[in-house]
Amino acid sequence: MNFAALFSRCFLRMPSLFSQVVIATVLGLVGGIFFPSFAEDVRWTTAIFLRLIVMAVGPLLFCIVVLGIVGAGSLKTVGRLAVRSLVYFEGMTTCVLLASVAAAYVCGLGRSISYVSTQQDAQLISSYGGSAATLHSGGFSGFILSCIPHTPFSAFAEGNVLQILFFAILSGCCLNQMGQVGAPFVALVESISILFSRIMRCVISLAPLGVFGAMMLTTAHYGMDTIFHLAGFVLFYFLFIAAFIVFVLGGFLLACGVNPIQFARYFREEIFIVLTTTTSDAVLPSIMEKLEKMGVERQVVGLVVPAGYSFNLDALSVYLGVAVIFLANATGTHLAFWQLATMLVTALIASKGAHGVPGMAIVVLAATLASVPSIPSASLVMLVAVDWFIGIARAIGNFAGNCVAPIVIGAWEKKLNHAQIRLTLSTHS
Repeated sequence: MNFAALFSRCFLRMPSLFSQVVIATVLGLVGGIFFPSFAEDVRWTTAIFLRLIVMAVGPLLFCIVVLGIVGAGSLKTVGRLAVRSLVYFEGMTTCVLLASVAAAYVCGLGRSISYVSTQQDAQLISSYGGSAATLHSGGFSGFILSCIPHTPFSAFAEGNVLQILFFAILSGCCLNQMGQVGAPFVALVESISILFSRIMRCVISLAPLGVFGAMMLTTAHYGMDTIFHLAGFVLFYFLFIAAFIVFVLGGFLLACGVNPIQFARYFREEIFIVLTTTTSDAVLPSIMEKLEKMGVERQVVGLVVPAGYSFNLDALSVYLGVAVIFLANATGTHLAFWQLATMLVTALIASKGAHGVPGMAIVVLAATLASVPSIPSASLVMLVAVDWFIGIARAIGNFAGNCVAPIVIGAWEKKLNHAQIRLTLSTHS
């Protein structure tokens, strides 16, 4: 290999997206410390990145939920399995959300920060307001009514997460009952899903730009003390997710007669892909194939895994709980019991269908904050800079939860082949 080829390979090769984000974070940190006067000049970088995410996330969310429901098969033939799956999903997400809120309160996450909202921060986060503004108006009846769009197009035009989800669930259930008549529309939805997935990949390639602007703004406006506390927020979240995977999910596997260590090794390739891409969408077919191969009945895999990708978002629930308490403490906001209860309900509902969409957690968090209006929504800007790193643990936590859920439901339904599971896991250890 000649010198020119070696130089090109070593120095001109484009670094990975993760490396680009790390570099952008360091540059933003340095820029915010030494050149704070230029922070306002780079504000547009984060604004563009966030607006592009909001632009593409509605149609993609609709397609993902519809295809998940259609792929589950006839709900009439798997009624009991569907009910048990939903009970497990809701029970698990509710428990981890409550646990995350309690842990964040006990640790006093964010109490040392004194955040003061600025007009620029409010303008930056205003793009999320349309998807959350109606969640807290009109009391409980207003909350229920706000889930239903005036027209299907208005939900997408406003970027309203709950309304898009409602329309997607209704469409998916109806398409399930239409059979072959609805096949052309299902094919169209699949094509649209591929289109917006590619658009989202293009948008995510701009993540370093958005992270650079957000980190520089955060450092310039709130100082290194805030950055250290944001690092503490990331560390707290990673530790909580690790504990959830090891003790909760590992405990469920042991109760079902499955070795957790062997189970993790069985999915080691998928774990690596999720870690590097921060999304579990790419490994969905592989998860279903491996679960069926290891001894989980096809009907269980076919319903629980696709439904879990929309409804079993344990790590996202943890993020919402921890983030809201962190922002409440950082802004000096006292949450009354009814405010906290409203926040929990909103977080559980708004998080449905948010899997695998980079940047979606910020939108859902904005919807959750809207249900507790005493917390300044502009404070959300503090978490934008670290959302990419949070997304790593969030993706792994959701991935692990959706690998374990079919095992739990299969054991509940007595549809596990334990001999085949032991043989498969021991072979792949």
